Amino acid sequence: MTAMESFIDRLDYPMYIVTATADGERGGCLVGFASQCSIVPVRFMMWLSTANRTYRVARAADVLAVHLLGREQYALAEHFGGRTGDEVDKFAGVAWHEGPAGAVVLDDAAAWFVGRVERLAEGGDHVGFLLSPLEAADPRPPSPGWEPFRLSDGRSIEAGHPVPGA
Repeated sequence: MTAMESFIDRLDYPMYIVTATADGERGGCLVGFASQCSIVPVRFMMWLSTANRTYRVARAADVLAVHLLGREQYALAEHFGGRTGDEVDKFAGVAWHEGPAGAVVLDDAAAWFVGRVERLAEGGDHVGFLLSPLEAADPRPPSPGWEPFRLSDGRSIEAGHPVPGA
């Protein structure tokens, strides 16, 4: 194991579900590479795998919805992370509604925001989507002890599409 691989193996960041809609298509996937990247103005960067169907839908989308999950929401994380939209409709059987600017918002998310895509940033096998928040909601405010769904919580989820280079 290289020193960089060791460094990366120590990370345990929150994971999110991102959804996109464009040209009559919907996409959604579990995402691990994401972070707030500016305070004023608030900006959030969401990185999508170029192998992912959600990436292809998101490229044509004006907005993306970013959903925060709690640790107890493994089943929802697995639903969006362990299947590919190339083979199944990930939104069948999942409660969702149309949100701001036509975004697909998952009803069971602990919290969510919809952001306008400001620009893209190439980054190897992932492309970053810089988002400017339009609207956010906190339908399930955190209770004492609440923690977000993290990378370590999702390690057993087998990606719905081949992971590039793996």
